[in-house]
Amino acid sequence: MNKLLSFSILFLAVSLVAGCIPDPISSEEQLVKDIKKIEDYLADNNLVAESTESGLHYIIEEEGSGGHPNLNSEVTVNYKGYLLDGSVFDQTDSSPVTFPLSNLIVGWQEGIPLLQKSGKGKFFLPSSLGYGRQASGSIPANSVLIFEIELVDF
Repeated sequence: MNKLLSFSILFLAVSLVAGCIPDPISSEEQLVKDIKKIEDYLADNNLVAESTESGLHYIIEEEGSGGHPNLNSEVTVNYKGYLLDGSVFDQTDSSPVTFPLSNLIVGWQEGIPLLQKSGKGKFFLPSSLGYGRQASGSIPANSVLIFEIELVDF
């Protein structure tokens, strides 16, 4: 009888704790939530951006010239990445860095080809185009990311 009572109490405790953990929202619901955050940020900062079907919002600040990179390109960039609250989580220092575009987050794979050599843009990424449900360093899970990117070369 003592084991049955202990098991019952344990089951009740686990049930209560499990009931307090919110169910994760679907990818589609998270995207809608992220796009709303991006649109609110743009409105609050008097910014007008274009958007893609994936939810990427972008502002081309300088066109640049010389064609656009593709997924197979190695891109050399200066960049600054920050959260909606302005917290900078990464940026280049005094010199640009080079990456294979295919190794970067989806938002960069989609956004950087919108730039031409020497072009500059600001990109607003829903969490699904960044790190999604996984936290990464100082970036919390499900974070909308903002990147200011200059495409130096490719």
